[in-house]
Amino acid sequence: MVDELRARGVVGASVLDVGGGVGAIDIELLGAGAATATNVELSGGYEEEAARLLADRGLESRVERRVGDFVEGAARIEPADLVVLHRVVCCYPDEEALVGAASDRTGRLLALTFPRDRFVVRTAFRLANVVMRRLYDFETYVRPTAAVLAPAEARGLRVVREHEGLVWTLAVLER
Repeated sequence: MVDELRARGVVGASVLDVGGGVGAIDIELLGAGAATATNVELSGGYEEEAARLLADRGLESRVERRVGDFVEGAARIEPADLVVLHRVVCCYPDEEALVGAASDRTGRLLALTFPRDRFVVRTAFRLANVVMRRLYDFETYVRPTAAVLAPAEARGLRVVREHEGLVWTLAVLER
């Protein structure tokens, strides 16, 4: 994902990373020349490690971290040149709302990774959900590529790169 964005130009860009965990992608894009990053993460459990990683690299002043539901707070988040959803579409119950809100915040490029809609992947995710529902009250979703990308395309973004790996699909869309 980082290489695909870097190839399309990140120097001076603002980044919005939705569900970015500790911010590894933010750090990589800032290292490649991005100017700033905003990381919106649902779980507060990443904040201590994220702060350490940013401090170790002297990037604290260039990254804003927010904890909360991105979809619920999207209207209060500034648009960014580059918007990233890395392995987060599969964890949100409403892909239309999530990808739509991310697309609305996208100035130039939207990059997403999500599970491939194929039998073996659906089966693996269903089995994992049995455990995750019981232990964590959490569920993952495998959706058709067209359903994931439709909200972005409806908002004027077009696919410029799509790659299907064994489990994950990468899509990069451009305004």
